[in-house]
Amino acid sequence: MRTFETFLRDWPRERREALAASADGDAVLSVLHRRTLRPEDFLILLTPAALEHLEAMARRAHEETLRCFGRAVNLFTPLYLSDHCTNQCRYCGFNARNRQPRRHLDVDEAEAEARAIAATGLEHILLLTGDARHIASPEYIASVAARIKPLFASIGIEVYSMTEEEYRMLVRHGVDSMTMFQETYNPELYAWLHPAGPKRDYAFRLDAPGRAAAAEMRSVGIGALLGLDVFLHDAFCTGLHAWWLQRTFPGVDISVSVPRMCPHEGQFDVPHAVDDRLFVQYVTALRCFLPRAGITVSSRESAFMRDHLIALGATRVSAGVSTAVGGRATDARNAGQFEITDRRSVDEMIAALSANGYQAVFKDWEDPLGARACGETCGEHVGL
Repeated sequence: MRTFETFLRDWPRERREALAASADGDAVLSVLHRRTLRPEDFLILLTPAALEHLEAMARRAHEETLRCFGRAVNLFTPLYLSDHCTNQCRYCGFNARNRQPRRHLDVDEAEAEARAIAATGLEHILLLTGDARHIASPEYIASVAARIKPLFASIGIEVYSMTEEEYRMLVRHGVDSMTMFQETYNPELYAWLHPAGPKRDYAFRLDAPGRAAAAEMRSVGIGALLGLDVFLHDAFCTGLHAWWLQRTFPGVDISVSVPRMCPHEGQFDVPHAVDDRLFVQYVTALRCFLPRAGITVSSRESAFMRDHLIALGATRVSAGVSTAVGGRATDARNAGQFEITDRRSVDEMIAALSANGYQAVFKDWEDPLGARACGETCGEHVGL
């Protein structure tokens, strides 16, 4: 099977720039009158010419969101299991060279944190770790998932890149979704941003979402960290990646996360900051291009921005967030991965959604085979 890495070669940087340079207002209006958009149409909606028609893009994005998702918004929260990391990513607070206290939860501590989250009513949870396989191994993550599965309808992971066989093992133990940030789709910039550690392997990370989908993950999310490269390129490649995944794995729910750089432990100057207007352009262009894809907006964004993006395409938001390891039911002695902006609790998020005419959804999926109950027993098969 052709991988996304090989497919992306059909869209070199020079081709993107030439198409963008030829875009004008008439081209944008022509795109907005198409029922189904092609990748080249999506790229046109990301150009400066499209900013003049942002209101028209917003109207279409709003209509597409209501048509495909109604007024339902899924709530989730992250659970950081470990911040030990062997990578030296220049933009990340978990950078192995940062001198800070580190924390790793054992399975009992992870369960205690999970129970505190479940007490808020949330049914969707996202497990996160740094990239330190000798500490937070796939088997460890599987053990945590198996232990807490009875508490949640959905368990996702946002961890390091794995093999297809490792993803299959996690699926067997209760994990049903994964999110993988490519960070940037620029291979030269990627190499500079990741000077050391296993994450330096650009191609292995780029094709991780495809391996997870092949391993029968129910849902796969992707994203670039906006601000690392020129907006046009990472924005376009992210949408193209989601488009390719939808067509290659039609039975898998594909979603896109839209994070912008936030302050974190250590120093890193954002080379290509994305302002609010450009950010709104990105979300509306994504929704026009990918009507049925989920769009996740994290607590990196302000409450004001997240509330307004829901009408333009956002379908999934976090609530009650902590980016530190521990802190809910166990001590948190470490700094978080990055600073969050929207600190609203679950109840506050529900109230805000309701005030704007939307419904907070705690659970939007249940395993028809009853796999949720497997967490009571499948942990014994992990081998830990």
